[in-house]
Amino acid sequence: MVVVDDEVLRTILTGIVSRGHVLLEDVPGTGKTLTARSFATALGLRFNRIQFTPDLLPSDITGTYVFDEQTREFEFSSGPIFANVVLADEINRASPKTQAALLEAMEERQVTLEGETHELPDPFFVIATQNPVERGEGTFPLPEAQKDRFLVKTTLGYPSRSGERTLLDRREARESQTPTARQILTREGVLDCQRVPEGITVHDDLKDYIVEAVRATRSDPRVEVGISPRGCQRLFEVARGYAAIRGRRYVTPDDVKAVAEPVLAHRLVLTADATVEQTARADVVGDVLDEVPVPSVGHP
Repeated sequence: MVVVDDEVLRTILTGIVSRGHVLLEDVPGTGKTLTARSFATALGLRFNRIQFTPDLLPSDITGTYVFDEQTREFEFSSGPIFANVVLADEINRASPKTQAALLEAMEERQVTLEGETHELPDPFFVIATQNPVERGEGTFPLPEAQKDRFLVKTTLGYPSRSGERTLLDRREARESQTPTARQILTREGVLDCQRVPEGITVHDDLKDYIVEAVRATRSDPRVEVGISPRGCQRLFEVARGYAAIRGRRYVTPDDVKAVAEPVLAHRLVLTADATVEQTARADVVGDVLDEVPVPSVGHP
């Protein structure tokens, strides 16, 4: 069982409930694969892992047509993208063409080959990972426009001291049964959960707060390209999903603040000066939230 902060798991689950995809940026060995597999198991969903490499072709992801000797016809052979939960491991190691094939499938939730469209399973959720340290030859960082396709971006991070000690204890007692994920939902149950945010109430003052926060990123001197209108909608959607995960029928300002960084930070394009000064995108989001007045919103 992976050892990770509960808030990170809540962010990933919010992405699932909000019908989006998650980008995990972490160094190797922090439990990204186990996390994705555990979510698939707990939710009763089919899981596939795709290891991205420089020689991976788009057809290796989406599938291709294979000639059947018996029927004398070409038949579609689906690729690993045809699953409910897909782990795109080390996505920044694949060529831009292969990355684009995955991201197109993520956006359209379908694959089109030879003029025929093949619907992806429902629900469909991608967890993509990339190593923030690995750069240079053999890596192809995601362009800003493609990062925007991910609903949230987060990191598992290193476990706490006690968590890392727990890992050692489990390693020492490897012959004993360690905690594992168990199924708690079915596919139908997941689809039902994804419908819940549509009924979550968002006060008009809170909508204005979201809009003002997003617009403030566009005038920040450290930002070259601020949050787009699509990013504004994503913040609204994820805030509703987060409230649903918390068991409420309404969104609070704290919900918006909780999800603002994972939803907005990776969508910002900083100026050259800010990049040289190693300004963190998360700090820009935090400063914007500090500047925009928080509405006093009562719940229904």
